[in-house]
Parts: sequence; C-alpha cells; structure tokens
Amino acid sequence: MKQQHIKIGIALILGIVLFLYKNGKSSNFHKSSGAEILNEDIANNIEQTEEIESTQEDLIIKKETVFSDSIFEICKPAPLIGVSEQIIKKKAYIVSYNNDTKIPNWVAWHLTADNTDGPFKRLSNFHEEEDLPTPRATLEDYRRSGWSRGHMCPAGDNKWDETAMYESFSLVNVCPQNASLNSGLWNSVEMDCRRWAKIFGDIYIVCGPVFYNKEHEVIGNNEVYVPEAFFKVVLCLNGTLKGMGFVVKNTDGTKKKDLYYNSIDQVERITNIDFFPKLSDDIEKEVESTLDMSLWR
Repeated sequence: MKQQHIKIGIALILGIVLFLYKNGKSSNFHKSSGAEILNEDIANNIEQTEEIESTQEDLIIKKETVFSDSIFEICKPAPLIGVSEQIIKKKAYIVSYNNDTKIPNWVAWHLTADNTDGPFKRLSNFHEEEDLPTPRATLEDYRRSGWSRGHMCPAGDNKWDETAMYESFSLVNVCPQNASLNSGLWNSVEMDCRRWAKIFGDIYIVCGPVFYNKEHEVIGNNEVYVPEAFFKVVLCLNGTLKGMGFVVKNTDGTKKKDLYYNSIDQVERITNIDFFPKLSDDIEKEVESTLDMSLWR
C-alpha cells in the first residue's frame, strides 16, 4: 500500500512539471525563463568550447607539422645539382652524404634552448657508417693524417639524448679539420649558436665543407677529401626574423681574418647550395639577403 502511494505521488509530480513546462513554453512572460536562459548559455558555451578546442587542435596539428619536420624539412637545403648526394636521417640531424668526397655536403639540425645542455656527456666514440657503400671514410683514414675529426653537428648540441650524442660521432657527420680550428674558432662559433638558441628559443643550422676550384688534398686509403674551408648558416624565426652565415678557412683559425661573416645569400653563392627553400619567398628574401649582427647580440 505504501509503495502504491509513492507511485501515485511521483505521477502527480511529473504531471505538475509537465503542465508548468507546457504553459511556460506558450507564455510570453514566465518565471522559468532564467533556467531556460541558463540552458541556452550552457549550450552556447559548449558550442564555443567545441570551436575553441577545434581551433586548438588545428594549431597543435600545424605546430606538430612544423616542428616534427623541422630538421628534415625547414632545415633541409634544396637537392644538389651535379653532386653526389645521399640523404641520411639521424635522431638530431640530417646529412647529405657525398660518396665521392666521403664526407657530408651539408649537415642540418634544429637547436632548441632545451637541447643546448643535458645529462649525457661527450662520448668521443667515433664510428664508421657500415651501411654506406665502400669505399667510405674509416677511422684508419684519419689516423696520423695530420687532420682532426671535426664535427659538423657538434657533440655539445646533443647532450640532451644518449642516441643523439652517439650519432653525432658518426663519420657522416665529420670532416678532416685543422685541430686548432676545431678546438678554437670553430668551437667558439658552436658556442655562439648555443647561446643564440637559449636567447631566442630555437634556431636552424646548416653547415658543411667548402671546396675551392683547385686540386684537393685527400687522406687515407679511401681518399677522404680535405675541405679548404667550412660554412655555417643560422636561421631564427622568433621575434625579428634573422639569418646569418659564416665561412671559416680550414687553417689554424687564430686570426680574425680566418672568420668571415656573411649573409645567407653570400654563403649560397660560395657553396652553390640553396638553403631553407621551404620558407615563403617573402621570408626567404628578408632573412637571406641582409646581415644585421646587432640582431644577434
């Protein structure tokens, strides 16, 4: 009997609610409008939130596309013409390897502020790339050659990851380099790049050998070519857009005349390499045609 009374009570309540709802819907003025307005606000907020989330998802997708491909796309120069080129991707850099010279044509990477330091110490574990066709550079080629094994993408840029550190010692990332230059002027340029990455958040770097129109020195049984100079170009897309380039003679590098500051366009003319072709024409023209050292201080 008690259960029956409960059922009747529930039915009466439902009937009253239904009656009020119908009258409220047909009336021009009704006290329940506050609840309806609240419901409309909630619906609008949900719709706006969905739009915001959708926009955020689009931005995340775009950001992931930009930065996940930064090493392999933004940094990657245009294909070389009339030059042996094999593209090899590593964890922290991409390299255009030359089967004729047995050294890279260029090495490119994206350096962020977070990656300028880390827990992984320098390994000094140089190793050959056994997957490359022979003849290729070997450790024996460098022994007693009078030339050091000069990193293009430096070990100091790869302390953030154990694999990245190990791969920086691959011979595809190495050129015969004057020992004094390697530990001196070239090292100071590498430290400048890490400083800029910390200041600006991230930068894009491409570097490699420069060969003059002359007969080239070679070392070892595999005839690894010795560059006459080295180049490095740096691009920053944060804040004021800026780009710069270096050309450093492969000598002792103890004099200021051994280091030349250039615009990226000037380095392109020296190397015959088209850097950062993925940039829009306007941005490319803006950052590559001029050099303003005050932007890098």
